[in-house]
Amino acid sequence: MRVNLITKVSRPPATRFGAIPVSLTVRPACGLPGDYVYETTSTALLRMLNSKTDLPSSVLRRFEGEMATSPTARLLGVELSDRVLTEIGYFVD
Repeated sequence: MRVNLITKVSRPPATRFGAIPVSLTVRPACGLPGDYVYETTSTALLRMLNSKTDLPSSVLRRFEGEMATSPTARLLGVELSDRVLTEIGYFVD
């Protein structure tokens, strides 16, 4: 399923380094309703995207930089398998 991923910093990190707590909104890229919010960290999210998508490392580095410097970061049109969506709790029908 192709989705848009939008992160929002959940709370300010204790330090400038390390995992940043984020709320990840998973939204169908086709414009249909079905937003899902998942609490995670920047580190766990990047690990999942690196291992379970075919996104280039340059895209992941840019996204990581956005998460570190902006209150919101977006990745649009990401292909996530039904298995990955189910693992994070998104109901796939």
